[in-house]
Amino acid sequence: MEIEKHLFITGNSQVSWKDAIVKAVAEASKTIDYLSSVKIIEQRATIDGNKISEYFVDLDLSFTLDLNRK
Repeated sequence: MEIEKHLFITGNSQVSWKDAIVKAVAEASKTIDYLSSVKIIEQRATIDGNKISEYFVDLDLSFTLDLNRK
């Protein structure tokens, strides 16, 4: 039997939405074992003048639980 758990996180970047996603997954993988998938829930950005100044992504990260771990 495999159990999957979900964690909702927000990533940000001053470069792009893709960069925000990559950075968020990389950071989460430092402390969460067995990451298995990511779902992009929402993308948004802040605007400064006539330019996007920061990109944000809300993510649903999935990871499997190690049932043999003590």
